[in-house]
Amino acid sequence: MKLKLTIAYDGTAYAGWQAQKTGLAVQQRVEEAVVKIFPSAGRLRSSSRTDTGVHALGMAAQVEIPDAEFKMPASKAALAINAHLPRDIRIMSAARGRPDFDARFSAKGKQYRYFVWTGPAMNPLLRHTAWHVSRALDIAAMRKAAKFFPGRRDFKSLAGTRPYEMSSTVRTLTRCVLKRNGPLLTFILEGDGFLYKMCRGIVGTLVQVGQGKIAPEAIPKILDKKDRRAAGMTAPAHGLVLWRVFY
Repeated sequence: MKLKLTIAYDGTAYAGWQAQKTGLAVQQRVEEAVVKIFPSAGRLRSSSRTDTGVHALGMAAQVEIPDAEFKMPASKAALAINAHLPRDIRIMSAARGRPDFDARFSAKGKQYRYFVWTGPAMNPLLRHTAWHVSRALDIAAMRKAAKFFPGRRDFKSLAGTRPYEMSSTVRTLTRCVLKRNGPLLTFILEGDGFLYKMCRGIVGTLVQVGQGKIAPEAIPKILDKKDRRAAGMTAPAHGLVLWRVFY
């Protein structure tokens, strides 16, 4: 049977989601916990990859388990697996997946959220999940700039460089909004897919708009250049959260 998992984690101590030869990954920890309950379980297949230090509230993954070993209601699997996970990783829910369900290819879109704390002193409770920007920001200018991002566009100027050429750097961004709650800013980004470090590139660029270093009207020209050097900085990893995967 196919088990669909929704996973939340604090990525501070991990070298990203994907299991790798160097560094401890979230996937490795979850797989180790799953096989303690279901010894013949396969590898996890996830909806996304997150980089070192990035967090998740709604990472989706699937794992195939022999029917003979699965002797509990699917809803109880989360509790059983959590008993073998560290406190910074939790299975939020578990359910039977349809035979044709694929955590990656069945996904219709994703939502990321990025948090920025703008107070003069950093809120210590948010030190692992928000970027501290103490300099005053022009919120109106940032919101004006954010309106240029949604649509089907080439986001090469906002993506991190890879050691290989991407087949396509065109993505559809359906939402790019900025919400404010006192000193806490929340950037909400939704789309059909995201390039490597694309969310962090967008947020870093918007923050530099707020600092007066980039004009809001410059965003279309930045996108047209298709050159990472044309855009603003890459925001730090620890403010980013994979919030939800849409199916």
